[in-house]
Amino acid sequence: MTKSRQLQFNLQIGSQKPESIINRSTACPFCDRDSLTDIIEEQGPIMLLKNKYPVLQDTYPTVLIETDDCDADLTTYDKEHLYRLIRFGVQHWRAMEESGEFTSVMFFKNHGPYSGGSIHHPHMQIIGLNHVDCMEHTHVDHFEGVLIDEQPGVSCNLSTQPRIGFSEFNVVLRDREQIDRMADYIQMLTHYVMNHFHKSCNSYNLFFYRFGDTIKVKVIPRFIVSPVFVGYSIPQVPTNLEHVVRDIQNRYLQREICP
Repeated sequence: MTKSRQLQFNLQIGSQKPESIINRSTACPFCDRDSLTDIIEEQGPIMLLKNKYPVLQDTYPTVLIETDDCDADLTTYDKEHLYRLIRFGVQHWRAMEESGEFTSVMFFKNHGPYSGGSIHHPHMQIIGLNHVDCMEHTHVDHFEGVLIDEQPGVSCNLSTQPRIGFSEFNVVLRDREQIDRMADYIQMLTHYVMNHFHKSCNSYNLFFYRFGDTIKVKVIPRFIVSPVFVGYSIPQVPTNLEHVVRDIQNRYLQREICP
């Protein structure tokens, strides 16, 4: 495969996409399940299908519909559904990676008006890239940080070397048998971002990465992007990392690990 550093966005297709995040009066295409086509697999209310609006050229875009409830949210899923969803998504992401058909595969979630998403209904995306390596600018040190909690085979932290800047939360899974614990950390961190992190935060992104046998996840609260990052690609790190870590530990874990 010929590698490229850019993705081409098809504006003509993009203009046809419904915008139900901003305009809630727009009919939700994921709620009308009987009209959905190109379904790849279903597990109860969870569904993977080809994206009807393939805005990124030279890709194989799929959408993972998380639930049949348009107003549900990852932060409040019951544990059975949460574990099934994360296992389902990771399974299909890895299967696309291992197929050998793509240069790389992206697995991510947009939530809220500042996340870059367009559909309100809870969903994720798994996109095979024909010519672009999505890991080219991702480094191991992006996932280093102040420890929040750790269990055998899995941990979470607050990044000291964020990709964009300010507070980015990381989950690191070293033992695939502990994938449900990874899901617990993802839910904890997204719940914190949406309810306790900052009063004006209503959006986040969730990104999955693979480094060998290790899966690393970023939970990134989304605001208007800093002009320092836009203009110079310089991330900014807040001075209150330990305070945020202790706040999470006290709210969710009833114990402090941060020194």
